[in-house]
Amino acid sequence: MRNGQVIFWRFETNAWLLLVTSLLLTIWAYFGGLENLFHRWEVEEEYNHGYFLPLVTLTFLWQLAPKLSRQPFQPTWFALVVAGLALVMLVVGELSAIYLLIHYSFILVLFALSLAMVGWAGSRLTFAPIAILVFAIPIPYFLEAAITGKLQLLSSKLGVELIRFCKIPVFREGNLIDLGVFKLEVIEACSGLTYLYPLLGFGAICAYLYHVETWKRVVIILSTIPIAILLNSFRIGMIGFLVKYFGSEQAEGFLHDFEGFAVFMVCVAILFLEMWALTFVGKDRRPFGEVFGLTFEAQKSITQEQIRIRPLSKPLIACTGLIAVTAILMVSVANRSEIKPERAFFSEFPRSIGEWQGKPDTLGAEVLQTLDLTDYLLADFRQPSGMPVNFYVAYYESQRKGSSPHSPTVCLPGGGWQIVDMTRRAFPGVDKKAPFEFNRVVIRKGKNSQLVYYWFEERGKVMADEYRVKWHLFRDALLENRTDGALARVITPIVDGEPKDAADQRIHAFLTGALPLLSEYVPN
Repeated sequence: MRNGQVIFWRFETNAWLLLVTSLLLTIWAYFGGLENLFHRWEVEEEYNHGYFLPLVTLTFLWQLAPKLSRQPFQPTWFALVVAGLALVMLVVGELSAIYLLIHYSFILVLFALSLAMVGWAGSRLTFAPIAILVFAIPIPYFLEAAITGKLQLLSSKLGVELIRFCKIPVFREGNLIDLGVFKLEVIEACSGLTYLYPLLGFGAICAYLYHVETWKRVVIILSTIPIAILLNSFRIGMIGFLVKYFGSEQAEGFLHDFEGFAVFMVCVAILFLEMWALTFVGKDRRPFGEVFGLTFEAQKSITQEQIRIRPLSKPLIACTGLIAVTAILMVSVANRSEIKPERAFFSEFPRSIGEWQGKPDTLGAEVLQTLDLTDYLLADFRQPSGMPVNFYVAYYESQRKGSSPHSPTVCLPGGGWQIVDMTRRAFPGVDKKAPFEFNRVVIRKGKNSQLVYYWFEERGKVMADEYRVKWHLFRDALLENRTDGALARVITPIVDGEPKDAADQRIHAFLTGALPLLSEYVPN
């Protein structure tokens, strides 16, 4: 404001053209990562809301235009630092096939362009609308699998408690709810993540529109987690109740999907009720209508004397050049063909290993879709007299798109098995196989106990630590252009009356013959 007169700042046409050019170059550079992002939005129900969030961000930025036009901000050269960091993340993400790096890097580039265009003062306003895009980015597969497994079990437990509250006899084993005449399986799609992640994004939008103290906004976002979990458990309980009295069709088809939609709308209603209740708490106690909403300023008449033209931003020019160079580099990176070594298929794996005779088995279509593996072996091996050993190997010729082996510690509890003991042991060298570490797990369900060995084979390296596996996946994708790998798992029953180490001896005897064969199917 000068001499009592409000000053309105405008960008010259060249500045807008440069910004549009930067955005187009960014889309070109990130095309592969954005293509993966759109694919996951389309095929994974829990991320369908991703299409909606960019529109929300654009609306919020457009609504900020009048405020930004009154601020005498200065572009900052720190934008170039942020852009450089983001573009390094992009290159590393492309080379290592870690799409999470690419997706977060894209948002970081948008922050950099904001800093280059409107500086720190303006970016304080644009930060929140851009940050909302974080909730459009899918969770990493390995983390999603762990969260989903825990949510499945928690939702199953709470759902069963609701069914029992309705005086209906019910029995639960892991994620399987037994109602006698009908059995309900709480599959991954019913874990609650389908509600939780979209509701987190919706909670962030509500927090942005909720013009109150910061702590209330934080409470709104965090409260979406228990709301989603409890309402999903309520849905499972209600499906059990309806199936008991109205038939199994209540758990299938349109009714099942409609119940899911109705529960999500109840979650939204509870969120609004919570925001209304918080208006009566704290120092700021204005009516809900005054503190919630998006306001658009009416356009006022502006005289020519009030208008000032901002000079073309030099940090924006530098960022645009950096993005252009990176986009050209990405063309050569995208054309790099991943190395996929030759190997034998598990259909050729011997059915007879010494005295051990194998009986092959298969995985269901839904399980295969979830695991998204390339090839697998699943068979029970048994000596002429003795207990069986179940041998499972899941092979992935490429983990570039995020598909990777699922840890048994995530999958087994879903089948009702409780982990009783877990230790890390060393297996002695066998023929071509050097000594290696493996995970030894004792699991129990009811009166039945089993012994589980599992480990990961990643491009000649045998490892038990899952975090070490992720590090080597990143390193080998970056330096060797290979991401193939496998999970090997062996299970045998622990029988009452047998010697304490009989189950261990049985697995050791089997692996002594099986391990030398594995290198043909899981290449070094």
